[in-house]
Amino acid sequence: MSSALMPGQLVAETGRLRLLAMSDACDEDAEMMLRLLNDPAFIRNIADRGVRTLEEARDYLRNGALRSYAEHGFAMYAVQLKATGERIGNCGLVRREGLEGPDLGYALLPGFCGHGYAKEAAQAVLADARDRLGLDQMLAIVNPDNAPSIGLLQKLGFAFERMIALPHVDRAVKLFRYPALSVEAQP
Repeated sequence: MSSALMPGQLVAETGRLRLLAMSDACDEDAEMMLRLLNDPAFIRNIADRGVRTLEEARDYLRNGALRSYAEHGFAMYAVQLKATGERIGNCGLVRREGLEGPDLGYALLPGFCGHGYAKEAAQAVLADARDRLGLDQMLAIVNPDNAPSIGLLQKLGFAFERMIALPHVDRAVKLFRYPALSVEAQP
């Protein structure tokens, strides 16, 4: 596994986006996470993390992304618009209890959905996972009611595998696998 990422480190770049390792010391990261974690769509489709203040957002980054960077060499990354420098959401890999490998995650702030940013960021994360981390397979979980995310996973080459119940998740979720395996290749 690769060495730990440093806060603020550029992880990947696309035509319109930069993916950066987040930092609890970066005001832009903490403010973006606070807004994202309190977005009604995030709460509905992912979870209510109970983060209501800027200091709680900094703690969330310390206990989540920063710890995962050190332990796994990956986590969620800030998605930044190259044109303006604005942080518009996050995208990356999560090591989740109950799954045998890392899973792809993404969430954008309201106003930035529907412009192809999530797909662009997710493709960059998949390329980084393959090239830097040496991963040839990824998972993704999604709320069964989240049709836009399901559609995006399918466009990225993920295939639905099964419904799964995970520890600390209050409902069954759809499990997807990348790359999609043909029926003949599955055991």
